[in-house]
Amino acid sequence: MKTFNKSLLHSTPNFLTLLFVMMVLPVFVSAQSPFEKNLQLKVDSMISEKSTFYLANQIILPNNSVQSIMTPSGWGGGNTTYIFGILGGVYPAFYTDPQKADLIAALGISFGDPEKYVNVSASLNITRVSELRDFSANIILSRQVLRGSSISVGGLQLFASEKVSDSPFDTYFVAFSHAVQSVRSKSPGYSALGYTIGYGTGRFYRKSPLDVATGKGKYGTGFFGNVSYEVFRQVNLNAEWSGMNLGFSSGVRPIRGSALTFGFGIYNLLTNYSGDRIQFIGSVGYPISLDRKSGSLKNYAN
Repeated sequence: MKTFNKSLLHSTPNFLTLLFVMMVLPVFVSAQSPFEKNLQLKVDSMISEKSTFYLANQIILPNNSVQSIMTPSGWGGGNTTYIFGILGGVYPAFYTDPQKADLIAALGISFGDPEKYVNVSASLNITRVSELRDFSANIILSRQVLRGSSISVGGLQLFASEKVSDSPFDTYFVAFSHAVQSVRSKSPGYSALGYTIGYGTGRFYRKSPLDVATGKGKYGTGFFGNVSYEVFRQVNLNAEWSGMNLGFSSGVRPIRGSALTFGFGIYNLLTNYSGDRIQFIGSVGYPISLDRKSGSLKNYAN
């Protein structure tokens, strides 16, 4: 599901049903990127050991709530080992009549020390969730650079089947993210303001066949970015440009002492540039630490 041009869950009749499924399923959830985009959902910043390390060196991290939904982050992973699961959705899907929803799911692992060496985040995606088919893979490498900054490079939805996928072109990207050190979060030791800039191929650059057919051109900008600001404790407001379109989102960690995160957004605001309608996005994410040294995630939750 590299783009939302084609409905992947034909049994989901409306947005209310989509939200219900996303809230009650006992799995870990996030939309399109994630991961992708949320595979960049900031699950990387939910590990207690990472917090302790940075506070000792007086470098503050990005805050713990979701900072982007449709765009990757330079913070590709934490400095411990954890597994994560993702399920996310958008409504309505592009160019569908009647209107339908899109879903994507992913399971992955993150490991490695990005301060000393490099962090690796790898996952398996399922873009036809109801049919348990249309598989692809993500792999992201990240390394901390400068002060309060990180850079990542990766490939998204690799090895997708040309016969099944609605967007068989591989996507590669590079992203730089910075947590502004002078703007403090309401949670001690974290930054309230962060941003990402990057460039990518595939879904960041190639428009869908239906965009081309409706005279909207073949290519987007390739450049993407986001800005995130914490307006309340563990609540972010985000602005994003995906290379194809503009969106706004919010990231929330509703339960203190828990690594559970939610993201909500509105996307595709420039329908004369790509897509045919404004879309609503929902996401939920959760990591599970496998590193005994880092202990429970509750030690890090604010």
